[in-house]
Amino acid sequence: MSDEVEGTTEEVEGIRLQKVLSAAGIASRRNAEIMIDEGRVEVNGKIVMEQGRRVDPERDVIRVDGSRIPAARRHVYLVLNKPRGVVSTMDDPEGRPTIRDYLRRRESLGLFHVGRLDTDTEGLLLLTNDGEFANRMTHPSYEVPKSYLAEVAGDLDNNELKWLTRGVRLEDGVVRPDKVKLIQRGGDKTLLTVIIHEGRNRIVRRMFDAIGHPVRRLSRTSIGPVRVGTLAVGEIRELSRDELGTLLDMVKM
Repeated sequence: MSDEVEGTTEEVEGIRLQKVLSAAGIASRRNAEIMIDEGRVEVNGKIVMEQGRRVDPERDVIRVDGSRIPAARRHVYLVLNKPRGVVSTMDDPEGRPTIRDYLRRRESLGLFHVGRLDTDTEGLLLLTNDGEFANRMTHPSYEVPKSYLAEVAGDLDNNELKWLTRGVRLEDGVVRPDKVKLIQRGGDKTLLTVIIHEGRNRIVRRMFDAIGHPVRRLSRTSIGPVRVGTLAVGEIRELSRDELGTLLDMVKM
């Protein structure tokens, strides 16, 4: 009887904040209480100092030391280091390898890709079964930055690098990268890092085509806070709590 009453109370009034922090793996309930006493916990932008505060983890934005603490996951959020030559779809009529080939043990989860990578481009690709998250991540208004490592043909000179940063006009409008950094050049190739928040089709390749230096090899190395790190090509991992929390902030969820 008492369990039923407690459950009903939590549904109506929310869950105690220290219990939410404990369930998220932040700290034990006792240590969570200490964090609250120290003023390290915020709910909806306001520091919480009183113990026993009840919250709705699905609606309230909770932070510890400024870092967003996502609610317990009802959805799945993964990152794949997509190999070159793999099509960013679940099926391919031409019989080419697809990302479904890397989800054999997770097919029952209803996962789909967030945006795409060209077949010839390798690197980070997000996978989820959260439709609202996917829609916001791909919407241009949220401007989630993505980093690429590009090897292009020819020796880019400094004037061409300035041209890139000022913006390159394409048939569907000007593309202006957030940052272009030269890593190495010489002989018949140049290696660069490109940070861009646009999601237009083949945008990085078309940008370099427009200045006469076609891309030879392209890899996406980060999406917002998510970095390739030590994730091997073809491997999948879950987003960390901090990565997911930052992405949720970026797309205002």
